[in-house]
Amino acid sequence: MTENNDQTVGMTEAELARHSEKMAKKKQAREKIMATKTDEKGLVIVHTGKGKGKSTAGFGMIFRHIAHRKPCAVVQFIKGAWQTGERDLIEAHFSDLCQFYTLGEGFTWETQDRARDVAMAQTAWEKAKELIRDERNSMVLLDEINIALRYDYIDVNDVIDFLRTEKPYMTHVVLTGRNAKEELIEIADLATEMELLKHPFRSGIKAQQGVEY
Repeated sequence: MTENNDQTVGMTEAELARHSEKMAKKKQAREKIMATKTDEKGLVIVHTGKGKGKSTAGFGMIFRHIAHRKPCAVVQFIKGAWQTGERDLIEAHFSDLCQFYTLGEGFTWETQDRARDVAMAQTAWEKAKELIRDERNSMVLLDEINIALRYDYIDVNDVIDFLRTEKPYMTHVVLTGRNAKEELIEIADLATEMELLKHPFRSGIKAQQGVEY
């Protein structure tokens, strides 16, 4: 038997009446607030933190765009060595709606070649700027760019200046990766920090298909 979570179960008629009145007031207050939210704009969105889900959240919004038939694009700055499910699905079925560029070669400790990492990150950033400037793209996901910024492969001031001065007004830009620069968070419209509570890796469990990639 499933548990009944209805808070009204067992209430008296008087309690039900008070509950209904309370909910009606909440609804009215909520509708009043929502009525003032009429503007639309392209958002700068940052997903950061040590917890899982940063790229996953970014791809969730990309798939929402695809579902609404809105053109979008992805640039992966680090995970070039990984064959991910998101990349396979998009390239196989939605390449008409979503451009996908994997321009990294793995994490910096894998390549062990800073000059090469810098060159690849700079190439990825140039492609990102091209895609963002194209107003046909409603959203551009810059996956793991925060890692490239953390290691100074790309100048954060260049990124901030570009987003402030060249990003089309209605284009959404999503930037993922841990250790987001404070300057980037400062200009973001939406910034979320994923907090790590538990991770299977610490129990000896490796990255698994369908979960991590």
